[in-house]
Amino acid sequence: MDHDTVLVLANPTEPQLAKLEQLPRETSLAVGLTAEAFERTAPDASVIFSWAFSRTLLREVFAMSPHVRWVHTRSAGIDNLLFPELVESPAVVTNGSGVFSQSLGEFVLGAILYFAKDFRRLVRSQMAGAWDPWEGVEEISGQTAGIIGYGDIGRAVATRVRAMGMRVLGMTRRGPLLYNVDPLVNQIFGPDDRLRMIEQCDYIVVAAPLTAQTRGLIGEAEFAAMKPNAVVINVGRGPVIDEVAMVRALSEKRIKGAALDVFDTEPLPQGHPFYLLDNVLLSPHCADHTADWLDAAMSFFVANYERYRTGQPLLNVVDKSLGY
Repeated sequence: MDHDTVLVLANPTEPQLAKLEQLPRETSLAVGLTAEAFERTAPDASVIFSWAFSRTLLREVFAMSPHVRWVHTRSAGIDNLLFPELVESPAVVTNGSGVFSQSLGEFVLGAILYFAKDFRRLVRSQMAGAWDPWEGVEEISGQTAGIIGYGDIGRAVATRVRAMGMRVLGMTRRGPLLYNVDPLVNQIFGPDDRLRMIEQCDYIVVAAPLTAQTRGLIGEAEFAAMKPNAVVINVGRGPVIDEVAMVRALSEKRIKGAALDVFDTEPLPQGHPFYLLDNVLLSPHCADHTADWLDAAMSFFVANYERYRTGQPLLNVVDKSLGY
């Protein structure tokens, strides 16, 4: 490829944009946060890089760009970015899957230890100036973690909890594997068998993308199947869990707790029950925000662009019909 025009949907002042200087000199770049910023360059563009999470802007710019062959978004989840024209087009879509998986795996392990060792109680006693020893601290070795949506994030979780001696169960859209069985997982379940998996778990980790099939996947029946000591950890998408059902289960202490990085509505509204529940650990959708997470996201695009430019298969190609 001799020349490409890349449209970057981003604030031009973003410091990570400096990494785009690594692209070949013959690459033309246009950067902006309005459709008007791309009026001159869009007709010749072959690549759109959606750094800003704006479905409206992406849709407007895509409609202006008849020759786009590749659309990349820095996020792993694309449920808020896909629209019919993009899904039905021949343009390839890639995402940031895998870039943030390691830090999310660490967050899950931290959340498991938070509940197993009752860190909230320790902090509460410390702040009260109270010497308050107790018995009953849990060991996580030998306990079971079930991963709903066993993909890249799920494998990052499994690697860490297996190292702690935990048993790992996974659920995928396809169900049990006939070959290339993952050695990190004791058993794989399909969606229809999720209750059978959930009832065995001490920790239920939700890492599934949001699709028509996964919306509300964990609801009343699933909470009813959980052990009284179960902890739900969501690092996927908020609406995969029925939030009303989860609040009810937590309020009634039918499960031990929940650690949540994603929610139905973000930012989480003032006065939401999650703020008041002492068996909930809240993270404001920043569990993967390491010191260099944005640099890593930009570096991934630069590396994938080199693959695109040289005719190699792109990494993280999304199945647009499935939504992930």
